[in-house]
Amino acid sequence: MAIQVGVTIDRSSPVPLYHQLAEQLSGAIASGQLQPGDPFENEIALAERLNLSRPTVRRAIQELVSQGLLLRQRGLGTTVANRKVHRRAELTSLYDDLKRAGGRPTTTVLSHELVRDEQVAAALDLPADAELLSIVRLRLSDDQPLAVLRNWLPPAYNDITRECLETEGMYAVLRDRGARPVVAHQTISARMPTAAERRHLRLKSSEPVLTMTRSAFDATGNPVEYGDHCYRAQDYSIEVMLDKR
Repeated sequence: MAIQVGVTIDRSSPVPLYHQLAEQLSGAIASGQLQPGDPFENEIALAERLNLSRPTVRRAIQELVSQGLLLRQRGLGTTVANRKVHRRAELTSLYDDLKRAGGRPTTTVLSHELVRDEQVAAALDLPADAELLSIVRLRLSDDQPLAVLRNWLPPAYNDITRECLETEGMYAVLRDRGARPVVAHQTISARMPTAAERRHLRLKSSEPVLTMTRSAFDATGNPVEYGDHCYRAQDYSIEVMLDKR
């Protein structure tokens, strides 16, 4: 059941009503009154309780969604997002993308081991000493190398085998276990490759790589994976849809 946050609206104030509402709701999240995964009060109920118009309430909620404080899921309603989530992302895997495009993706697992990494654990909201499954894979399509994929998985997935990862995409393996990443903090940049990356991707010394780091979480804020990937820049592009509201 959704928690009803106490809100005071000052109709004589020059501050817009939606902003007053958004500020007090974000304060409830920051203070811990609303916790990650908590169901959020229905838009209609909130409008009626505060005697506000639905467009005003909708705009306030959208502000919190845009800030990564709330997560809207079709069929599940609105919930409080994990504190590490900054924005929604289109969470697909390179393996799935290549198959949809008619390619023949294959994977070589370069390393597969249990490790402890404080930086990755912090990104996934896990204890510093959490034992993570560290995986490094080389992804190819039609026998041409495309990417070196480094991933760290939470302890719940430490039993995923090298063999599974060489026959299926990692997200497909995770989906089979009920893990469905829906939100993420993702950073995209470019740099020069390391010597090992240059060798695996068959790059010349002057050719850069496109990089992407991502912390992914499920609908209730549980960590799913941390990734640090690099791609042959000339073979990879990113499409972003911008929606002005």
